[in-house]
Amino acid sequence: MKMSNVDRAQVRRLFERETERFVRDHPTSAKLFERAKDHLLAGVPMNWMVRWAGPFPIFVREGRRASVTDVDGHTYLDLCLGDTGSMFGHSPTTVVGVAARQLRRGITMMLPSEDSVWVGEELARRFGLPYWQIALSATDANRFAIRLAREVTGRRRILVYNGCYHGTVDEALIDLEDGRVVPRRGNIGPPVDPDVTTRAIEFNDVDALEDALAPRDVACVLAEPAMTNRGIIPPEPGYHDALRESTQRTGTLLILDETHTICCGPAGYTGAHGLRPDIVTLGKPIASGIPASAFGISEEVARRILDKVRAESTDESGIGGTLSGNALAVAAMRATLEQVITQEAFERMMPLAERFEVGVDRLIREKDLPWHVVRLGVRIEYRFQREIPKNGKEADAGKDSELDALIHLYALNRGILLTPFHNMALISPYTTRRDVDRHTRMLRECVEEVLP
Repeated sequence: MKMSNVDRAQVRRLFERETERFVRDHPTSAKLFERAKDHLLAGVPMNWMVRWAGPFPIFVREGRRASVTDVDGHTYLDLCLGDTGSMFGHSPTTVVGVAARQLRRGITMMLPSEDSVWVGEELARRFGLPYWQIALSATDANRFAIRLAREVTGRRRILVYNGCYHGTVDEALIDLEDGRVVPRRGNIGPPVDPDVTTRAIEFNDVDALEDALAPRDVACVLAEPAMTNRGIIPPEPGYHDALRESTQRTGTLLILDETHTICCGPAGYTGAHGLRPDIVTLGKPIASGIPASAFGISEEVARRILDKVRAESTDESGIGGTLSGNALAVAAMRATLEQVITQEAFERMMPLAERFEVGVDRLIREKDLPWHVVRLGVRIEYRFQREIPKNGKEADAGKDSELDALIHLYALNRGILLTPFHNMALISPYTTRRDVDRHTRMLRECVEEVLP
């Protein structure tokens, strides 16, 4: 059955029915949301929390392993997992124990700890970059990496891909419209016209990459190894070879943001595919959800900025903050890297991710849906277009806001949380075969109600 034959009136009727069910089942969350509007902007502590399915967000009571329980007592299979922040499960026991001990010993002293030495050694071993620094978020890590690139190259511009997301980095909050870089729709208060700071191209376009770097005025390319913000967009064969060759030839630094693509293995996509960036950034799950991030740099980059790091004015360098590298965050990072983000964890997670992909693909083929499902390690996504997009522009063309909203709300009402921004699921070490099959059954029920 072709999706062009979907009864759109039926989609809207189902959405109305599911909304009524949601409101009926979540009275406590509704009351908290109304109360929150008095003093929290938009009724939430951070604005993107309004993006969840339903007329108001569910308010959470606790998260454990691969589940979340709300204030109305409903427990959900969590396939969002904090949009990667809790990708390895909510509050892993080992990390909780380490964090509790460190809380008693001291949270932040603005001094290095022995844990920080271990973390630097381990990150260097995993990613092949010798020097590391700790920050509070992937946004910070990306922002600091850009500053380093500008210092090393003496260039001002950066290059990003249309449809990218690298946190609240001003230079990367952009869209590409008719060949011109413009502020992303919804970007609040962009400080400068991004056309001044940023060049943007479509992913997987080698010719566009060559043209963009040819003037030799770009300090760095900031990229995910595979795009994830507009849905999963894998690199085409040979693209990373071309990217590395072109950046090296033009004296441009290559920064790979592994914050989401850590889903590919203990050393992310970089380790799984043997990539050779100048800088790696990562955040979110690296301390099991405690705010922390890291960025690693090559020997050459380190050599060219070390004198400035040692300078008397280094406390006002634009890199770092008072809480960066605090003892609690670094202790949690060590415990997470040592006992949570491990090869053994991925050996459990990968077969379940494959099972999820196969189940959704089987449904797509059986119902002859012009959709696709794509997997990136333990991250899986299905979208409303037949072919996997090659870039952000093609991904945008596959949007179907009505179906997207319905599937999210339908899933939530049946105890399953998908990532609110798209139909993306993450598999944790605590996810089970039963959990995976539960999602497949839910999706089948939804599709069968939608199709005439």
